Amino acid sequence: MTSICVVEADGSSVWEGKAESEPVPLVKVLSPWRDKIALVGIEACPLSEWLYGALVESRFQIVCIETRHAQRFLSSRPNKTDRSDARGIAEMMRLGHYRSVHAKSRASQLLRTTLIARKRFVDHMLAIEDTIRGLMKVHELKLGAVHRSGFAARVETLLADAPDFRMAIGPLLEARNMMLKHKALMDRQLSQVARKDYVCKRLMTVSGVGPLV
Repeated sequence: MTSICVVEADGSSVWEGKAESEPVPLVKVLSPWRDKIALVGIEACPLSEWLYGALVESRFQIVCIETRHAQRFLSSRPNKTDRSDARGIAEMMRLGHYRSVHAKSRASQLLRTTLIARKRFVDHMLAIEDTIRGLMKVHELKLGAVHRSGFAARVETLLADAPDFRMAIGPLLEARNMMLKHKALMDRQLSQVARKDYVCKRLMTVSGVGPLV
């Protein structure tokens, strides 16, 4: 739940209450004052960019405020409760006593999520490759130095001479190969995004810099 406080320009309280920490409930609560609220303040948190974007789309003027600066201001208040913090943030907006932080656009958030997902995806794929190497090495089936494009073929060659290990290694190799295909697809899609971005295009003019790092 998110505590909310609406105040007049003179500091008098208009409304205090709570709403679910989701866009629709927050917009619904604030809608009666949509044309009167000069500024909405929201403290930076994991949900702030999501809520920020929704409130902007609903035509609210909103700032995302820097957490440490806000905490210093709020710590000076007598009662440390969510309700008191909401009133304190309302006062910060009224007085202009805040430091805003950049809130990413929805497109930037989606791109960041995709890049994080790709990183986790690649990490898991590499972990499977390391597992295959380790399990085979125990039985003196050494892959040696091999490029990723030749990894599967090298494993298959070794398994051809040691078919008893296919039950253990086969499913891992199949999962790894499927992940490699999905990684290639994800890389192509991200490369297309990078080539449409002005900053990325400029960076790619540097020798050795590609669409993905």
